[in-house]
Amino acid sequence: QVQLVESGGGLVQPGGSLRLSCAASGGFLAINNMGWYLQGPRNQRDLVASITWGGGAHYADSVKGRFTISRDHAENTVYLQMNSLKPEDTAVYYCYLDTARREYWGRGTQVTVSA
Repeated sequence: QVQLVESGGGLVQPGGSLRLSCAASGGFLAINNMGWYLQGPRNQRDLVASITWGGGAHYADSVKGRFTISRDHAENTVYLQMNSLKPEDTAVYYCYLDTARREYWGRGTQVTVSA
């Protein structure tokens, strides 16, 4: 069935960069938008960045100017370029897929920013 395959997480030093990717596969209707959310301390999921399939992007205030979200229509894939990473960016990041009928979540990928 529908799967969201995430990659690109890992350990990076402060000021470094990572690029997350999330590829959607399986049976689903047309994509409305995709995005990235982080797992908060109370298990809530907070928006990091999202993008409509038409290309409109939204960002959390904390990442504006540092992160860039993009999408590849042909591959049903969303990317998150993460630059100037800070220790406070450390979190599990979850890929999000919104279709015409329902929503899907990835399993999460760990991002750790530490010296």
